[in-house]
Amino acid sequence: MVAPAVVLLLLFLVVPVALAFGLSFTNARLISPEPPRFVGGDNFVRAFTADPVFLRSVLNTALFAVVVVPVQAGLGLVLALLVNQRLRGVTAYRVIFFIPVVTSIVVVSILWKFMYQQDGLVNSAIDTLTFGAWQGTAWLNNTATALPAIIVLSIWQAVGFHMIIWLSGLQTIPEELYEAARMDGATPRQQFTNVTWPGLRPTMVFILVTITIAALGLFVQIDVMTQGGPVNSTTTLVYHAVRRGYREQQVGYGAAISLIFFVLVLAVALVQRRLTRDKD
Repeated sequence: MVAPAVVLLLLFLVVPVALAFGLSFTNARLISPEPPRFVGGDNFVRAFTADPVFLRSVLNTALFAVVVVPVQAGLGLVLALLVNQRLRGVTAYRVIFFIPVVTSIVVVSILWKFMYQQDGLVNSAIDTLTFGAWQGTAWLNNTATALPAIIVLSIWQAVGFHMIIWLSGLQTIPEELYEAARMDGATPRQQFTNVTWPGLRPTMVFILVTITIAALGLFVQIDVMTQGGPVNSTTTLVYHAVRRGYREQQVGYGAAISLIFFVLVLAVALVQRRLTRDKD
């Protein structure tokens, strides 16, 4: 009965990982009359010493994750606390905040690309709100604003999902704990510090890990909106691997970058899990 699942895992997970590992030590090309040749660790040396775009992609990926992880997790928690209130119409707000999550990220990226244009909705809103004092810029064509613009889009698109996860964690905390805290004279801040936050610890660990992995794997927004530009200011590790491996047909080098990405994500996840482990 487990055979279908095992076959699928082997075909689409184990075999591709094994092939990527093997190809990363070769000079294989996607279309080439010459057979792949073993080159040892040359691809990895090239990445760290002879490919400035790789180093820039690592920096961009790290910057994206450093900003997105805390902001998205914190904003999701704030929204969860707001929609956890027993108020009329609160279900409608939950739906509104969750709609971007179920919308295709490709469609969202295309829409925001138009909004970020020089004559787009964002600049029109800025011009209206500032009464013409600030005209805005071509957000995706400016090296200083391209990555921040994609960060804003990514947070807006995914925060609803983590709001739902936080909300599910909030609803597992027994109401009796809050009643006991109120009887002891605890303020709302003290209730959050001593009841809500400890009860959300398992949820917090799950959310931080999932946001981090998703942030490090940023690809679709870059591919649709900027193609790594301008001047590689938005190139990420995954996008660089795909560009080298498929579009430039350097499969061996692309596999090496993918292997580096795998090790990086694994290391970050292990460190993050250790820092958020239950010390009790």
